[in-house]
Amino acid sequence: MANLNWSLLPWQIEVWQAKKRFKVIVAGRRTGKSNLSIKKIIAAGLEAPPGSAVLYVGPTQAQTRQIAWDAILEQGREIIKSSHINSMDITLVNNVKIHLRSAENPDTLRGLKLFFVVIDEAAFIKDNKIWAESIRPALSDLKGEAWFISSPSGRNWLYDLYKYALESEDPDWGAWHKTTFDNPTIDPKEIEAAKRTLSSFAFKAEFLASFDTAGADVFKEEWFKEAKEPQFGAYYVAVDLAGFEDVAKNAGASKKKLDETAIAIVKLLDNGDWWVHSIEHGRWDIRQTAVNILKTIRDFQPSAIGIERGALKNAVLPYLNDLMRKNNIYAHIHDLTHGNKKKVDRVIWSLQGRMEHGRVSFNENEDWTEFRDQLVMFPTNGVHDDLVDALSYVDQLAVANYNADYEEDEFEVLDPISGY
Repeated sequence: MANLNWSLLPWQIEVWQAKKRFKVIVAGRRTGKSNLSIKKIIAAGLEAPPGSAVLYVGPTQAQTRQIAWDAILEQGREIIKSSHINSMDITLVNNVKIHLRSAENPDTLRGLKLFFVVIDEAAFIKDNKIWAESIRPALSDLKGEAWFISSPSGRNWLYDLYKYALESEDPDWGAWHKTTFDNPTIDPKEIEAAKRTLSSFAFKAEFLASFDTAGADVFKEEWFKEAKEPQFGAYYVAVDLAGFEDVAKNAGASKKKLDETAIAIVKLLDNGDWWVHSIEHGRWDIRQTAVNILKTIRDFQPSAIGIERGALKNAVLPYLNDLMRKNNIYAHIHDLTHGNKKKVDRVIWSLQGRMEHGRVSFNENEDWTEFRDQLVMFPTNGVHDDLVDALSYVDQLAVANYNADYEEDEFEVLDPISGY
């Protein structure tokens, strides 16, 4: 292991020592998978021949920097010659470079002669195009190796690759499936405690590394409960914007029945429970949308307000900023993102666990008929889900941090209630 004084978990040793050129490792949270990939990328760099390089690839530039950059500098500090954060390149004492790149820009991978590659959180990369068109050819000269290491995200391209590595007779490929129980440093009682608060879907995906996707009957009617407004708590507002006709025309988009813009207004209690005041919604133009957001800020004075990032936010924000200036009302607008997750996964991981365990209640003075219809039908093609989607975004503003005594090796915070 290149004379580095590292200790590995038993399952990590098993993977490291296996005589396979291409390894697919599917693992649950806090198994130590990202820590393993950092150690391997450093060791491979020390073993690489002159003129070659090793490569670390993450889903996005921000995630690549968050997961790997500081960790490589820390664990490899004694054998690093130089580092350049702007280019995301690290040079080792043997003059071999470790390149850190994101899957967002595959062109940056062309022309490399690679000795080793790790594709971390591979399931959250859109497809296998970066592997097939950029990375695999770059391994040919040196007959380099590659690791695919990730928690699962449904039955996507990584699932197909895992099944191939597991079931084929190709001697170059190997597959491993590890759960959080495979990390002996994690107290099993902690995992069982998480199981009691997570939805069954979230627990299987996050801790048992299950590829299962959401099926029917995601939300049950009996989970919905109404209540009076709690006395204490802070309001949070999430805005899920729909297409505006004028924006659609300017973009040359085909005219379809537009979704509704939805504004979810939620009071977060000290114990992490949600009380949903209302979800305002309608097919508004840009100006009316800005007016309605301003009224919400004025009436509820939320601790945080977020708007779904993208072209629609860019369209409405100038009107909203102008209105805030004229009315002497100011609020910082947070970006809401999909976090590299499909809508179905994002909604389920945000809401299913909370609702299943009775952590969400709804204003007894509101009419929730339309919301309940969308909820019990989710996810169904052709059925609007704007209200459910807006509510799920509140999770990004009011997430309860999951503080643990052991090392965090993922790029996202895990909420023990939602599983997200």
